Amino acid sequence: MSTPVLLRHPSSLEHDTGAHPESPRRIVAIERALRQRDWLGYDLRLSEPASRASIEALHPPRHIDRIEALCARGGGMIDMDTIVSPGSCVAAYHAAGGAAQMVDALLGEERAGVAASLHRPPGHHAEAAKAMGFCLFNNVAIAAQHALDAHGAQRVMVFDWDVHHGNGTNALFSERDDVLFCSIHQSPLYPGTGPASDAGRGAGEGYTVNLPVPGGSGDALWCSLVEHVVRPVGRAYRPALLLLSAGYDAHADDPLAGCVVSDDGYRAMAASVRALADELGVPLGIVLEGGYDLGALSRGVTLTLETAGAGEPPPPPEIEVHPAAERAVMRLAESYWPALAGG
Repeated sequence: MSTPVLLRHPSSLEHDTGAHPESPRRIVAIERALRQRDWLGYDLRLSEPASRASIEALHPPRHIDRIEALCARGGGMIDMDTIVSPGSCVAAYHAAGGAAQMVDALLGEERAGVAASLHRPPGHHAEAAKAMGFCLFNNVAIAAQHALDAHGAQRVMVFDWDVHHGNGTNALFSERDDVLFCSIHQSPLYPGTGPASDAGRGAGEGYTVNLPVPGGSGDALWCSLVEHVVRPVGRAYRPALLLLSAGYDAHADDPLAGCVVSDDGYRAMAASVRALADELGVPLGIVLEGGYDLGALSRGVTLTLETAGAGEPPPPPEIEVHPAAERAVMRLAESYWPALAGG
């Protein structure tokens, strides 16, 4: 496999959120851990800011204008969870631009097999005209749209394993069949969206796969859902690109949620995602989302990049089928994905 690519930019440190859990300390912790491992052999690159056009492909101009104006005035609160400072707009442009540049490395002439965009602010809660949940622009959605518009991809799969439902990504693609959105998330939990019954609408019906789990869920359920539900759905969909919204707040140490995934669980989930990309023969892009215990976050990112970027495919995970995953497969096979019925 070609050398994996890692996009980053120091502007992520200029998005000043004070004592907020989504702080520059997250990037500092991740980069310290990766530096100690010589960046796992990834080719380090500084991201370029996103073009206004690439952001406007999903966010209306008035949304972008509001964020730019608030930052220019010195920053402030968008809502109780979402803060901007004078440096936030530049950071958000680089977070979106890094995700798009990641896609260029994966689908352009370079044809990297794996690439990652490690920036903040995160993005998966940002809806078309609404910043929320620590997010300003929806970075992974911008990456998916860029793959479709700039590289002619016919289908893109976005898998979100952040513990909070990616309501923004869900909403942006809910009526479309050119992006398959799959999410495992704790429920009930912020933002209160993502029931299993939300399968998309209109042309997009069936192309949203929500897999809510209760608080207290750990490796047995999360890993089984990835291996026995997400992977078969991806196999049936056959995307040209696989994107991972990689949050680490389902970890047992995370203070903002109640799931108990371990380091080994994240390694196993990353192996399942890598196996799906290899099986499909498509590249894998990884976009940073949440994760608020610095140790769990830095270890989780390291394990994911190590597993995804390994020159030799990691051994396939041996994961027992969880009853909840079995029920999800049966439900999806009956409603939208009959290919799953054959196992």
